[in-house]
Amino acid sequence: MTARAHRRTTIFSVLAALGFALASPAFAGLPPSINGEPMPSLAPMLAKVTPAVVNISTKTRVRARDPYFELFGGQGVPRERVEQSLGSGVVIDAVKGYVLTNHHVVGGADDITVTLQDGRDFKAKLLGSDPETDVAVLQIPAERLQALPIADSAQLRVGDFVVAVGDPFGLGQTATSGMVSALGRSGLGKGYQNFIQTDASINPGNSGGALVNLRGELVGINSMIFSPSGGNVGIGFAIPTDLATGVMKQLLSYGKVRRGNLGVEVQDITPRIAQALHLKDANGAVVTRINEGSPADGAGLQTGDVLTAIDGKAVRSAQDVRNTEGLLPLGAKVKLSVQREGASRDVEATIAAAAIATVDGGKVDPRLAGVTLSDLTADQKAGGLFGVALSGVKRGSAAAAAGLEDGDIVVGIQQRRVASVKALPLGRGLGAGQLLLTVVREGSVYYAVL
Repeated sequence: MTARAHRRTTIFSVLAALGFALASPAFAGLPPSINGEPMPSLAPMLAKVTPAVVNISTKTRVRARDPYFELFGGQGVPRERVEQSLGSGVVIDAVKGYVLTNHHVVGGADDITVTLQDGRDFKAKLLGSDPETDVAVLQIPAERLQALPIADSAQLRVGDFVVAVGDPFGLGQTATSGMVSALGRSGLGKGYQNFIQTDASINPGNSGGALVNLRGELVGINSMIFSPSGGNVGIGFAIPTDLATGVMKQLLSYGKVRRGNLGVEVQDITPRIAQALHLKDANGAVVTRINEGSPADGAGLQTGDVLTAIDGKAVRSAQDVRNTEGLLPLGAKVKLSVQREGASRDVEATIAAAAIATVDGGKVDPRLAGVTLSDLTADQKAGGLFGVALSGVKRGSAAAAAGLEDGDIVVGIQQRRVASVKALPLGRGLGAGQLLLTVVREGSVYYAVL
């Protein structure tokens, strides 16, 4: 091969890797091969990937919402309407029919249909869903499925090439290419976050679809975009497979995520706080409260300590601490790097379950039997919410029959405001017959009757 021909082949290879459309008018005259060699293409890889990416359509019966201020003492007849939505999913176990997708694609849906690339439709069963990480697992009774191999997302680097595959706007399956723009993104809303940022186009309907490397291995689940206009501007986010598969395993084992807890409350360090605590800089998060008997208490942490790292990963803010503890499995031993009175030290803590209250129906109102309740997180309270969170709803219970789900927030019982688990108005004066709950789900408010 001549030097000129070699340079030409190299240019075409780079353009193809970057996702440029070589079929554009400017390249219309290019031959199908160069010196007998086929043009560089992602098509062979995508031919193996696309059968494992599915379309998901849902139907949800939604009760008419009332404004927050009308909920207590207001009157009205609940009305229902049917909402439909589209998204994507990824087959990750061809034998068992497991499909990984986003919680926001299927959460609260009454009917879920999965459509394969070959046109087959299946009614899907929701095995578990976690709104805090936006991960959900479905199962379909299908044969001849093709699953994607899963890569170790911890090995991703900024600059690695990736391809997003999904079903944007319900137009049909598409693939867009780009690269990893950043790693470990968080602070993009509620929940626990550790996003992969990519400039591969992610559009409405791509949610729950696959982000793959150039070997066709799954590295992430497409989840959201950042855009001032609602359209793609090259800032998309995917849930890394390490996080998604960890959540999936818990959902398959327990039907929910058993989230860890350090038992510590922390605050961002402002320049004024740094000055008051005689800190050299504002890096880390300052401990403001330690729950008695918690892992943090057992590790010897004190109020005023500054957490600078967890398991060697730098802590830059209070959000970093909440993210990290919420993503660690129960029983995990973690090293906490702390600054105290100008000295640095490392201590070890074991992640334990957050404190919750279970309603067994024996000592309290039997209509709430099978429900597990927990107080709201600091993030939820900071967002203006009040009430108690449903962290467990037993299948076959009256609450499950009424459509209540893990992650719902009960703000009222019999139109009485609920402040905390300890202050629940249970067992006294609630009357017989129906029990009316006022519930907040994903920013919307509705009534549930038990």
